[in-house]
This record gives sequence, structure tokens and C-alpha cells, in this order.
Amino acid sequence: MDILIIGGNRYFGKRLTARLVESGHAVTVLNRGSAAAVEGTTRLVADRDDEAALESALGGRTFDVVVDQVCYTPRQAAVARRVFGPRTRRYVMTSTVEVYEYEDAAVPVREEAVDPRTVTVDMDLPWKDPEFLDAHYGEGKRQAEAVFAAAPPFPFTAVRVAHVLGGDDDFTGRLDHYARRIRAGEPIAVPVVNHPATYIHVEEIAEFLAWTVEAEFTGPVNAHSHGLLTTAGICAEVEKQVGGRTVFREVEVGEVSPFSFSRSYGMDNARATALGYEFTHVSDWLPRAVTETVGAR
Repeated sequence: MDILIIGGNRYFGKRLTARLVESGHAVTVLNRGSAAAVEGTTRLVADRDDEAALESALGGRTFDVVVDQVCYTPRQAAVARRVFGPRTRRYVMTSTVEVYEYEDAAVPVREEAVDPRTVTVDMDLPWKDPEFLDAHYGEGKRQAEAVFAAAPPFPFTAVRVAHVLGGDDDFTGRLDHYARRIRAGEPIAVPVVNHPATYIHVEEIAEFLAWTVEAEFTGPVNAHSHGLLTTAGICAEVEKQVGGRTVFREVEVGEVSPFSFSRSYGMDNARATALGYEFTHVSDWLPRAVTETVGAR
């Protein structure tokens, strides 16, 4: 297939790109030119927020699938609808577990808990303000899904990605946060009631996205490994590999450490499983994820 990836130049995006190239697809990567092109791909340079520049960079190109790795707002989604409506037969957006931020369910949440066709879109919110966008990440993704899902100009799939772990290029610094404190015996802030969450390894989410590109299903789909992880479980593995001692400090109000949640972030991956994808279990890869990210540092 002819595939366009918007973004895709770091972390699981670059792994997705490499997998699609290795599978024999013709892959074009579009970004702002801040990173070198992945070998075997065609590179286009444009700012996705600049509709005229995007149109110019694409020219008359068309694609079988567009994979949007960096759509964060409904405004960006609206531009993509207009530009890619006549240019692709299917659109895959990388979304997030954070779309469920208001769904504090006692059981893992299914896709129908947030139907993008019923989500209210507000284009007038300050989506270009970095601080606002950072504070409303889940809402931005939820409204972006809604823009694509409303009478779509193309079949649309939203992959709701769990928290990602692993890789020696994890730029988030979240596991490093734990490693530094555990080595030093410094307190790690957690909620008084600290809920578990669903996770996925960086290689598995790249594999899942590649599988999704080659499939035909539409609508939202949850992507995560089987099983749940707690802050304590993650820290126990970090402690085992880097030494030191884990010390938790419970806080009722205020900032807590990464991967510490006062509400449930558990998803249900039954839809993806029924569609034919076989997920691993978090216990299969957690030691490797910690080794890759902090074990050698």
C-alpha cells in the first residue's frame, strides 16, 4: 500500500515506520523537518497546522492509508479532514487512554464509553496555547476524534493507546523519575488511593499500529497489553535492577509521580482481541522495559 505517516519520527512512531517499510509498503513521512528521514521512506516537509503549506507539500499525491501520529486538537483534525478527504481511502489516528479521563469506572473501560460521534467540539478554545493544550491533552484528543468521526470523508479508526513503556529512547523521563528517587531513597509521591492502569510496550504498540494499518476495521479501539500495573509493581522492578529503596509518600492533594493515579485508567482490549490481535501480558515485558530504559544508566 501507499501509506502516509504524519509525524512518526520518534519513539513508537519511528518503529511503526520501520515495520511498514520492512513489510514492503511505500511509506511517505510528513513532518516539519526536525528529524532525518527513516531509510526507505519518502520525506515531505510541512507544518500540519498550515493548510496551504500542507496542500502544497502533498501536491497530487494520494494514499491508501494516512496514519496521524500527532493530531492533538479539533482544529488540526478539521484541517486534516479537508486536506485528506480526497487524498486517502482510510485514516488512522493515534489517540490515547486519556480520552477516558472522565470515565472513572470500577471495571476496565470499553470503547463505547466515549463515542466520538456524541462528543461536543469547541473550536474556539485556546488550542494553540501550549499550557492549555498540555492541561487538556485528553480533551483535545477526544474532540479531534469527534471531528474525524462526524460524517467522515473517509473510513476512520482511532487507536486509543495505553501508557507506553520501554525503549532506550523513551523521551518522557517517567521511568527515570523512579530510578533517580529509588537509588537515592527519596520519597515518591502517590495518591492515598492509588489505582492501577493498563500499559503496552513500545515495540508492541508499533506492531499493533502496523497491524491496524493493514486491517479494515473502523471506529475506536483500545490498545494495551493484558494485565494491570501499579506504581508499586513498576517500582519493584526498577528497584530490583538499579538498587536502592522505594519510599512512597501519600498525598491527599497535590502533584503525584508519573504512573500514579487517583482514578482508574484501566482499558478493556476485548474489541482488538476479537478482531484478531494477540496481545502479550505486561509481565512478559516489564523487566525488559525497565532494562532498556534505566537498567544500564
